[in-house]
Formats: sequence, structure tokens, C-alpha cells
Amino acid sequence: MTIPSAEGFLQASSCLPCTAEEERELVDALTREAEENVKDGDLRYLVSQSWWMEWQRYVGLVSCDENGTEQLPQATTRPGQIDNSKLVSAETISGNEEPELQRTLIDGKDYTLVPQQVWRKLFQWYKGGPEIPRKVIFDSPTHKAYIVDVYPLCLKLIDGREYSEQNIRISRKAKIHELYLVVCSLMSVEQSEIVIWDYYQRSKSKKLTNLNETLEEAQINMDQEILLEMKLDESSSGFSSRSTNNELALIPLGPSTSSLSIAGGPTISNGFSSGIGSSFSQDNSFSPLLKDSADGYNSFSNGTKDDTHGLSGLHNLGNTCFMNSAIQSLVHTPPLVEYFLEDYTREINTENPLGLQGELAVAFGELLRKLWSSGRTSVAPRAFKAKLSRFAPQFSGYNQHDSQELLAFLLDGLHEDLNRVKKKPYIEAKDADGRPDDEFAEECWNNHKARNDSIIVDKFQGQYKSTLVCPVCNKISVTFDPFMYLSLPLPSTVTRMITVTVFSGTGDAFPMPFTVTVQKNGNCRDLTKALADVCCLKSSDALLLAEVYERRIYRYLTNPIEGLHNIKDEDILVAYRLPIGHEKHMRLEILHRRADRCAAEPQFNINRKLIGCPFVTCIPNDSTGKSDIYAAVSAVLAPFVRAKAHGPDVSAVKLNGNGPSLDGIVLTDNGATCEEGLSTSTGDDHAVDEHVPFQLSMTDEKGSVRNAIDADSNRGLGIVIRVLMDWSDREHEMYNIDYMDELPEVFKHGFLSKKTRQEAVNLFSCLDAFLKEEPLGPDDMWYCPGCKEHRQASKKLDLWRLPEILVVHLKRFSYSRYMKNKLDTFVNFPIHDLNMSKYVKQMSRGDRQPMYELYAVINHYGGLGGGHYSAYAKVFAFSCRC
Repeated sequence: MTIPSAEGFLQASSCLPCTAEEERELVDALTREAEENVKDGDLRYLVSQSWWMEWQRYVGLVSCDENGTEQLPQATTRPGQIDNSKLVSAETISGNEEPELQRTLIDGKDYTLVPQQVWRKLFQWYKGGPEIPRKVIFDSPTHKAYIVDVYPLCLKLIDGREYSEQNIRISRKAKIHELYLVVCSLMSVEQSEIVIWDYYQRSKSKKLTNLNETLEEAQINMDQEILLEMKLDESSSGFSSRSTNNELALIPLGPSTSSLSIAGGPTISNGFSSGIGSSFSQDNSFSPLLKDSADGYNSFSNGTKDDTHGLSGLHNLGNTCFMNSAIQSLVHTPPLVEYFLEDYTREINTENPLGLQGELAVAFGELLRKLWSSGRTSVAPRAFKAKLSRFAPQFSGYNQHDSQELLAFLLDGLHEDLNRVKKKPYIEAKDADGRPDDEFAEECWNNHKARNDSIIVDKFQGQYKSTLVCPVCNKISVTFDPFMYLSLPLPSTVTRMITVTVFSGTGDAFPMPFTVTVQKNGNCRDLTKALADVCCLKSSDALLLAEVYERRIYRYLTNPIEGLHNIKDEDILVAYRLPIGHEKHMRLEILHRRADRCAAEPQFNINRKLIGCPFVTCIPNDSTGKSDIYAAVSAVLAPFVRAKAHGPDVSAVKLNGNGPSLDGIVLTDNGATCEEGLSTSTGDDHAVDEHVPFQLSMTDEKGSVRNAIDADSNRGLGIVIRVLMDWSDREHEMYNIDYMDELPEVFKHGFLSKKTRQEAVNLFSCLDAFLKEEPLGPDDMWYCPGCKEHRQASKKLDLWRLPEILVVHLKRFSYSRYMKNKLDTFVNFPIHDLNMSKYVKQMSRGDRQPMYELYAVINHYGGLGGGHYSAYAKVFAFSCRC
């Protein structure tokens, strides 16, 4: 039997159908195989992140947040065609040429990378496109880690014969001989007949003749020009030849002006002279600077003498604004300017295994000297970018990066390259052993300086005091550690808002929701304390926290050190105000169910539905009879009595004021003073129906059973008695609990929660949030030497000594379960006289107060999906001749 082809029977966007599970298993297997056998030159394909998430939901690959909670419900419908149109420029979607990627894409947010085999399967199943392949490259042959060249170099090839232009794409890891092969194939010429020039800023920099050098090592950058010349043309006068009808025409090639900025941005911000002067060494003979053309700078050409220094801009080499802004801030730091304008070669450490053999320091020093040379308006930091890419592959290529991460790398790298300690001694870490903080801190600092001594340590490093306290055994651990910068959280990023409905267990107040602000990494003790403050808890009362789920108590939060990360925003929390010492007494839970009087009795026990919210109170252990339980329930229900319902029946429920006094846990003696309606007789239960406005029965934690209440004792085996209250029309006429049908969630995500621009805060509130005591996160537990276990200890930071140059980083990027966002909260900070004496524990600079002057700011514009860095720097007046 011949099976006919399925073509024509299925839609064009599908092949033979696979189940979602089959697709998931096949993609998972292909991915594992590709990762295990990855090699240089393999292909990875870009897939739109939105489409990829839709496919993951369809096949059941549900991603989880940091707490292991499912974020995406599984989709039941099959996704449509693969749509990568938002990843490429609009003009290349329908063209025949290779699609041009948008320059602001972020891995994991805009796209995901899949192996070639996976792409083929996805395309076979779903069709669509466009196809966007990228090569795998290895930064180091000795390491298995690889990167994908998402943004290969886009070079502008200028043909010196016709002066025509073409764009070519090639990996930055490709060698010069590969570039020749591409050019020869494209231009139909022989390699022996041509020479290719580095033609940055349309100025001949150097011939590309080292065929084994990579384009990255040759400092070829994104979007720059390269020039093709025939070897027969030997012109050396700055002209290029054009052959037209066998005639040679000489075309002058002059440098063209280009956009520049002081930090890679569209504008230049000039600083001002502060009148601060220093006498610097005039010896700039160390390490001759690269040729001017190599860094593509522009000079003043008006023939006048210019004595202005430090106003040179940096060219944006392609998404390098993050680097330029960090560089401009560092090269305008007075101690670094003075240091690198002198002969610093004597301090270069080429033996430090943690350093970069001094190459980073030399590259930075040469760049700083160029920027402080007179007569310069702009510099292209190509040599520095090449060194940076070599030593820090995470910053290679032309993707966007975090300026603060680069700044941290530069400071650390410069320190290791300039470390005056050639051989670091081994120093065993010691405990304080009860010694004073001053003595122990000085010992820790001297130990640090014995291994780390550089201009960076001298000017940029301070010292923390870190205090950890075990929540179980109260063991205290104190350490003193160095720091190079302060990463300050915005107050809104370290706290969360939690709404809890507080019930009175004594029946003296209505339930009331309260919203409190607590530390994200806090615990139940913190939440209870915040609630006690906001609800004005009396000294004789305590709060019992509980989570309500499906109208019943799901769990009690009785462990004071349980982390608040276990509480989700959609949970419902309640707190019961009970007398202190309630743990020693019997807990009474009251569940509520709607009564269906029309149903037959067997169905009556099953078909009722829980309503409202459980009440919780407590009664003495030896007073658990029927009258005791009814009296306690009556007291809790007292605030809910309708105004029009006051009458004989209600007064009976109130028991003439002789009900349980829960403040002192004192009950009436065996119900002797109760109204006759609350008879303690074990006879007919229906006698109670005639005298009280509600019916109670014993039940379980789910409210699924209904048993009679014993007249004498209902203690049972546990510490909790659960009763079920039936709500018929009669009960609803007497009591009003309608507003308890919908208790507020812990945090409601709505309009206000989506707003990221909050009220302005100042720098000191950020410092307070940074230095505030808080518990460690669940993934950062501390091993307590007293308990011999990992504990979620509380941590307190203090600034023990401050550096001369204080680097402050504001943590504006917020990551939550629902979104990744940038916080636009305005932070007010002083420009002059930042007084840190309130925060520092030790004056490290003599008797002077630690006062700081602002001299540089790095700004980020935009959001996580794309943005731009710029910098403002104060230009000091130096006496230098570069």
C-alpha cells in the first residue's frame, strides 16, 4: 500500500504534525547534542524572544522565577510562523541581501540563540523568518567557553580605482588573510595585485599586511572604512588614483569631520576651571604615543597656540558609549592625571598573575596622555578597545554593556597592573577574639595593604565593617573588608509593600487592612513588628500571622525567622490580635459556610460553600464545652451585629456581658451565668437552634465534615478546635460580613505598581538603605560557627574608613518576577560639600570631616531595551605640557 504525500492536506505553515511533547523532547535533545559538540565556526540562529516564549508555553517549557514559581501558564494553541521582523531593519526585510540587525538588541530580552539543527526543525514546523545565522567563535583555544558573533564587523570597502563603496560583513576574529579572500572574491582581483589599508576616518593609518593578525588585533572597528588599492599605484603624496578609460585621475583625499562627544554622545559638555593647580613633571618621554593617524584624532588647524587641556572627546566606535563615559570620568580624576602624566613605569608590575602584565595600565596611560595633549579635539580609543577586548572578552564586540561594570574592571585591572607588591605574602585571616574594633580594623587594613599597594588603593579604596548575627544562637561575626565603590540601592528596590488584614480575636474592633513596607529579604518577625507599629498594638496583645486560601487557614506563619520571599504578591495574609501567651491556650478557628436549607440532609453536608474569612480566638484548655465555644464565637461576632438587629436574641448572644474575657483568658464558670438559650445539656441539639442566632458544629481543617459539639469537652488531640458556622438568611439578618468576601491580596499589581518614576529621594536615603540592617537572602545563607548550620543571618554594613576618591553607583535596574525595568526615580545629590561624617566610623584623613566635591557624573538615558551613556566631567587647571 502506498501512503500518499501529506503535502496539500496540511497548511503551508505546518508539516506532519508533532505533539507539543515531541517537539519539546526533540529540541531539547538537539540542543544538548549541539552544546556538547560545539566547535569554532558552528552556527547559531537568532529567534525572536516573544515567539520563543510563545513556543515554550506551547510545549510546556514553563520558566520559573527565582523562587521556583511558575510564571507562564502553558498555552493550548500552537504558535504561528516564526516572526523575526522586529530584529532586523525594515529596509532589509524583503530584500535579497543579508538582513541588517537592529543595533540595540539584547540577548534574552529581544532574541534567543538556538543551534542550527534546532532552527532547521523549528523552520520545518512553523516556517517564517527571516533567517539570521551567526557564527560561534572561541576567545581562547584552551577554554571551552564560546561566544556568538551576533554583531560581526560591518566594514565600508572603498575601491581606490573607482572610489566606489560596498559594505562587507566579517567576524572580528577573522584573520587579515580572510579579509583579503573576501575582498578578492567580491572585487574579482588577485590577492597579489592589491593592498588593503586601515582607512579609519578616511585617513590612511596603516597597511594591513600581517596576514595572521585578527581584525580585532589590528584595531579594525565597526562601521569603519578600509581602502583597496592596486599595487601598481605607488603614489605617496596623499592621492589615490582612479582609472577611467585608461586615463589616470588624481583625487585628493582629505580627512572628513565626524560626530564626536566627550563620552561617546552627541554633544560635548565643557567643564570649568576650579583654580586648583599642581606642579606636574614635564617628562612625557615614556612609551612614545601612537601616531596621530592611528587613533584618528582631529587637530586645531588655525595656526594659533592652544593651551587648553582635557577637552578632547572620544569617538564612538560602535556602542562604546559605555566605555567612553567611564574613561572620561577616570581621565578627569586629578590624582590619576598627575600619576599618569609622570613616569609611572617604575610601578608597572609584570609579574602579578592577577594582572595583565602591565599592558592595560600602559594602554590607559597612553590614552590619558593623548586626551590631555594640547590642540586635540577628539581621539578614537581603538588601541585601548583592542586591549580591553583581549583581556576582558565580556566587553569585546559591539554590544551594549554596563558602564559601571567596565569601571569596576578598569579600577581592578589598573590596581593589579600597578601593584607595588611584587610577591604577595600569605596572611592567615584571624578573628577579632573580643578585641576592640579600632585595633582589629587596623590589623585587617594593614594585612590588605601588605598584599595590595597601588595608586588605586591609595586613592579609591575604603573599608567596610560587616556584622553578621545568627537569628538562632545570636552568634556575632565581625569582619573588615576593603571596597572600591559603593553600589547604593534606591530605597524602593530593597523593600516591598505587604497588605495584611488584622482581625480582633477579642471582638472589640472591626477587621482592618494595613499596608506596611518591609525589607524584601526580611522575615516574619520584621513583618509582625511593622504591623504592630501601624495598628497600634497594645503591650498586652500579640499578633498571629496566617495565610488564607480558599476561605480557610492554609498555614500559620509562626516561625519568626521564616523569610518573606515565601510570601507571594497574590497571597492573602491575615493577622489575629490575641492576648500575649495565647500559645498556651486552645486555639479556636471559626469557618463560615453558606447554608442550603432546600437541600436534603445528606447533600446539606457536602454542597455548602465556604464564605468570608476564618475567625481565630482562644479559650482556656479546661473550658472547651459547648457553652464556652458559643460564648467565644459570640464575642468575636459582636462587631458584626447589624444595628437594626439589636433585640432580645442579640442580647442573649452577648450573654449579658458575661462572655469570655479574652484579655485575661477568664471565662464564666461552666456557663452558669449564661442565658438559658446556651444550655450545656447534652440533649437535643435543636434546642440551641431556638435560642441562639447561629448554628455551630465541629469540623476539620477543610470544613468538609460536620459533627455535633460535645457539651462538656471538645479538646480532642491537637491544640486547635475548628468549628463550622452555618450562614442562612437568619444569620445574615443578624450579622454583616459581606465586606469580608474579598480580602485584599498582599500586593495588587496595577497602575501604581507599574509606575517606575517615584517621588524624588536624596543620596542620603540611598545610603541609609544601603547601611540598614537586613537579613541575608535565601540564596546567600551564612554558615554559623555556633550552630554549625547555614542560617539566614541579619547583616549590617558600616563605613569604617572612606577613600579620597569616592565612587558611587546607583542601582537603577530592577528585576522582578513580572518585569525587568529601569527605575527613573530622581535622586537628589549635592555638587559641593558632600558631608559623610554621619556615616563613617573612623576619620581616615586626620581630623578633617570627610567632605567631597563632585567632579564627574555618568548618565544613562533610555531603558533596558536600549539607551545611551554620556558623561559630564569637571576640567581642572593643570600645569602640564603634553
